[in-house]
Amino acid sequence: MALLQLHHLTLHSLPFTPKLHHSRFSTRKSLRFSFSASASTTMAKQVLVPVANGTEPMEAVITIDVLRRSGAEVTVASVEKELRVDACHGVKIVADAFVGDCKDTGFDLIALPGGMPGATNFKDCAVLESVVKKQAADGRLYAAVCASPAVALGSWGLLKGLKATCYPSFMEQLSSCATAVESIVQQDGKVVTSRGPGTTMEFSVALVEQLYDKEKADEVSGPLLLRPNHGDEYKVIELNPMEWKCNNIPQILVPIADGSEEMEAVMIIDILRRAKANVVVASVGDNLEILASRKVKLVADMLLDEAAKLSYDLIVLPGGLGGAQAFANSDKLVNMLKKQAESNKPYGAICASPALVLEPHGLLKGKKATAFPAMCNKLSDQSFIDNRVVVDGNLITSRGPGTSMEFALGIVEKFLGRPKALELAKIMLFVH
Repeated sequence: MALLQLHHLTLHSLPFTPKLHHSRFSTRKSLRFSFSASASTTMAKQVLVPVANGTEPMEAVITIDVLRRSGAEVTVASVEKELRVDACHGVKIVADAFVGDCKDTGFDLIALPGGMPGATNFKDCAVLESVVKKQAADGRLYAAVCASPAVALGSWGLLKGLKATCYPSFMEQLSSCATAVESIVQQDGKVVTSRGPGTTMEFSVALVEQLYDKEKADEVSGPLLLRPNHGDEYKVIELNPMEWKCNNIPQILVPIADGSEEMEAVMIIDILRRAKANVVVASVGDNLEILASRKVKLVADMLLDEAAKLSYDLIVLPGGLGGAQAFANSDKLVNMLKKQAESNKPYGAICASPALVLEPHGLLKGKKATAFPAMCNKLSDQSFIDNRVVVDGNLITSRGPGTSMEFALGIVEKFLGRPKALELAKIMLFVH
């Protein structure tokens, strides 16, 4: 039975480049042709992504990361009195600038993440309101996801006469200021809206297409490893099943370092904290603040030296080339992982980390695993590499940014059961 399940999943687990068809991304033709191909490729696009206390970190970081992958120059701007914002689920993000510093800059796109009270903090920021209203008046792209279409854009009167979507619990509010629809991503005129954490990657790829073109969107989306069928129930391949034990609340260590992939780190932290796990984010370096692979600044809870004094039900590594190399070079972290494995306690890794950290330190010996496609040739056993998430006893591995939600949900499932994982997946709009 396991082999049948594997065969079925493998067919649907190959790297996928999404097609942004009109059936999924409703678009008025006037916008699609408003950017000439020559103009779109000669100069880096300027993008503003505001952040606030209470911003949904997955939505902010995915948007920033994907847009920077396209070559856009993204300014992360705080609407608060400090550059550091306390996003939802205890994630700390350091902005590049204050929103007031950006009011005289011309942006090709302004994209608002959601989260509460983050969206309300956007709405109440007079400077941001004036900047986005000017963007709209100038006929340039603006966008929002989750609560922000209704709470911010709608309250500012920027969705009048337009089709828009948002997080389900804000649809009634949205319907008072726009034509509310339930699309994954909805585009009308110069505004793009989307529904929640589980639709943000598709939202971000759609923004790349409108900033540049379809070819650029496909180029960016390929390495993300998006799911071919959004909303389908996720699958995890499990071999040598064993119970993952914890005392009521899972104690989980997520190391981060300069060069860690910010999408992967933030999705893992965010989702595990939604599941009420006690997640310790530890910096493998001398500073709490790290500069992730796409230049997002994240702040850890503590340094690894301090975190090493505690014991964990799971140690899980995000990817990112520089981050994985830092992990592999950390004797302290490698020793912690080896003790975890020797004690038959769970450990895991995603993207570059299975190949660059676990494999060279003997932590995949006798195990089936997967990794980022370009790194799989470094795995000594490649028999299960085409699967999006692989659990082998006390080990869990996964492929990349677009499999991070499945990876984190797989961890939730092992500790707290599939019903809890599916409940979270539905709240995040990851599955129908």
